[in-house]
Order: sequence, then C-alpha cells, then structure tokens
Amino acid sequence: MVDFGTQEDNNRRKKIANEWWKKGTEAMSRQNWDFAIEMFGNAVQFFPEFMNYRQALRGVEEKKYGNNKTGARMVFLKVNSLRGRVKKARTAKDWAEMDKAAEEGLALNPWDGQFNHDVGECCRERGFEEVATWAYEKAVQSEPENKTFLISLADIYEQRGNYQGAVGIYQRLAKLEPLNGSYRSKITQLGASQTIDRGGYEKAKDTQEVKRGYEHDRLTKAEEADGPGMSIEADLQRQIRKEPENVGHYVKLAEYYRKEGKFAEQAEILKKGLEVSSDPNLREQWEDVEILLTKRQLEQLRDAAEKGDANAKAKAAEIAKELIAREVDVFTRRIDRYPADLKIKFELAERYFRLKKYSQAIPLYQQAANDPRNEATVLVNLGKCFLAEKRNDLARRQFEKAVSKLNFQDTPDPYKECHYILARLYEQSEDNTKAENHYNEVLAVDYSYKDTRERLEKIQGAAG
Repeated sequence: MVDFGTQEDNNRRKKIANEWWKKGTEAMSRQNWDFAIEMFGNAVQFFPEFMNYRQALRGVEEKKYGNNKTGARMVFLKVNSLRGRVKKARTAKDWAEMDKAAEEGLALNPWDGQFNHDVGECCRERGFEEVATWAYEKAVQSEPENKTFLISLADIYEQRGNYQGAVGIYQRLAKLEPLNGSYRSKITQLGASQTIDRGGYEKAKDTQEVKRGYEHDRLTKAEEADGPGMSIEADLQRQIRKEPENVGHYVKLAEYYRKEGKFAEQAEILKKGLEVSSDPNLREQWEDVEILLTKRQLEQLRDAAEKGDANAKAKAAEIAKELIAREVDVFTRRIDRYPADLKIKFELAERYFRLKKYSQAIPLYQQAANDPRNEATVLVNLGKCFLAEKRNDLARRQFEKAVSKLNFQDTPDPYKECHYILARLYEQSEDNTKAENHYNEVLAVDYSYKDTRERLEKIQGAAG
C-alpha cells in the first residue's frame, strides 16, 4: 500500500476508498457509467496498487463505450496533450503523475495500447508488479504484434518467475522476426532459469551440466566475498548487521532472494525482519513465500506418491490439510485488512468450498460474484453450495445465471457440468421440456458425458 503518512491517515483513506468502491459498484448496477468511473478512479488514485480497483475502473470504462474497442468519438483529437504529459512525467521520473495522465487517456479509450503500456511502466517503477503485469497484458491484447509491448510483458513475466509465460511471448516474437536470433537465445535462457528454479539442475545430464555447475560455483564464491561491492547478498547482509532495526534492509535482501529464486532464504530473512517490526506488509510477503514453499513441497510429495511411495502419499495428505488451513487463516485476516478486495474473498470461498464448509463459502461467493474475472466460476460453485445445503431452487437460479455466461470453447468442463446439473434439477421437478433442452446442450458437445444420453432417452421414451 502506498504510504500517505500515519497509520491513522492510511486507515482514513482506506475507509474513504471503500466508500468510493461501494458507490461505484452501486452506480455500475444502475449503468451510471460516468459516476462509476469517477468513483473507481478516485479509489485508484488513493490506492493505485489495488488490482480490483483498476480492473473495476477499466471494466466500467469499456461498458461506457459499449465495448466498441475504439473509445470516445474523435478521440485522437483529445489525447495528444495527455501523451505529452505522460512523456514529460516519464522524463522527470514522476511515476505518480505519469500514472494519472495515462489513466485519463484510458478514460477516453480504455483499449489504447500505448496508455495501457504507460500504466504498466509506471506501476512497475512504483513496485506494483501485479497491476503492471495486467496493464502490459491489456496493451498486448490491443496491439498483439507490438514488439515493445511484447518485450515488456515478457520481462515482467520473467521478473515474477513466470518463465513459461515469458517463453510464450518470445515464441510470438520469434514468429514476428524469424531471423532475430536473440529471441531464440532468450527462450533457451528462460528454459534454463525454469529448470534451475525447480532444482532440476542437479538431475540434468546434458552438455549444459558442466556450464551450470561452473556458474553455480562462480556465484557461490562471489557470495562468500567479504569486500563491499563484491556481492549483492553479502552487502545486504552487512547492512543488516550494521542496522538490524532497519526493516528496509530485510526487504531488499528478501527481494534479492526472490529474484534469484531462493525462496527458502527469502522466507527466512522476512521472518527475521518480523522479529524487529510488526509491519503487516512484511508479514504478508512472508506468508506468501511460506505458502509457495508448502505448495512446492506438496507437489514433490504427490509426484513421489504417483511413483508408488506410500509414505509420500500419507505425508502429502497431511501437508494438504495444513496448507488449506493456513490459507484460510491468511485470507481471513487479509479480508479484514482489504474488505473491498473481491479476489481475496473468492480465494477464501474456494478454500471453504474444498473443505465442504458451504454455509461459510456462500456469502463470500455472493460478494465475489461482482468481480467479472471469476463471475462464471463463482456462480457455478455457488449453485453447488446451495445444492449441498439442499436449497435446490436457489441452486437452479445460480446455474441459470452461470450458463448464460459460459461457452464450451473457453470453459468446456463447467459448461457441460452446468447444463447437466440444470437438466437433473428440471428432471426432478418434472419439467421435462427444460431438462431435455439442457441434456441436448451437453450431448451436442460431448456425446458420452456421464449418463446424459440414457437420461435423455428415458425422458423421450416417457413422452411417447
């Protein structure tokens, strides 16, 4: 969160931003797009790092223009001055002003690739990596062959450890410029980074093993250096020893470890930082890394279990229980801190759903349904919750909402499941016409799905 002064000031601003969010959501339900844009825009200015504020703002901006992909009429006459402001702010490294100017441009045309890229750039400079990634993705969606946009997106994917995503982008670049060997080299480099990040270098038997061993040895010796400037890690550790009460040193070293893929070391240094500070942002970073490490441990145990290791199977079940309990605890506390963050509510609802705690999942899903990113998934799972609670009428309403937002191409399994459950519900209520329609929707895409064909034939046979 951007620091605006004292904790009291931050709490006051958070309360105001939540009110803006609420008013914006209400305006959105009334299709009062201009007022919704104003409210969400205010919230973005107060808390520019909050992803849900940005996405809500862009969503209503797009709806204002009827998703026409071009924005306001004669928009090209209105944006030149804003592009000038962006350029001036970039030169001055005034990232907040650059962000503001770019957002004003997106209010005129939310599909403008350059303004989306500008938002990504300034957010990256401000440390808002999640928002930056999303903004770069929006820029690429608008201009899928813009090499500058593609490289920016690949870079931040790599920075955040999404090597597979970065490889995909460089493969696209290689198709655009088949003769550019640097893209192929980058793909190879990213593949090696992914292997090393997973610990795979220890098992590698190809010709690159010696080279990687040399690199590891070289870096290890560098980190053992005692002289200032000879090792980033050693310098940061030295700063901590000199000023152990300075939380910033712990954060910098933790970020270094993150970029190096040393997540266990990252968790350890963040935990040490928490011993000298109760900063909630620091705690959240530590929690995220601990959860990541637990997930990796669980993946390794499951891999071993698939190969017949009975002890690994039992241990995996134990770790899975510990992981979901930890996630429930973390997400519950974060909802208290970020009451307007629908993504966190969705994640907590998903955990309660897996635990079959449907009565606790339902109100969270109902709130998360306002987030268009997860709306279809939320409605399907909400319907399942009501089914488990034996509230079939409420379940049917949710599935009817969900089915209108699903399509087989994007979400094949939820699409089939939703139609199938609706057919079963209508069959139980003896509304065979609607049941038959939904069974037919399933069979049209999957003729062998469960017992759909048998049930449809039974209905048709009863009808004579």
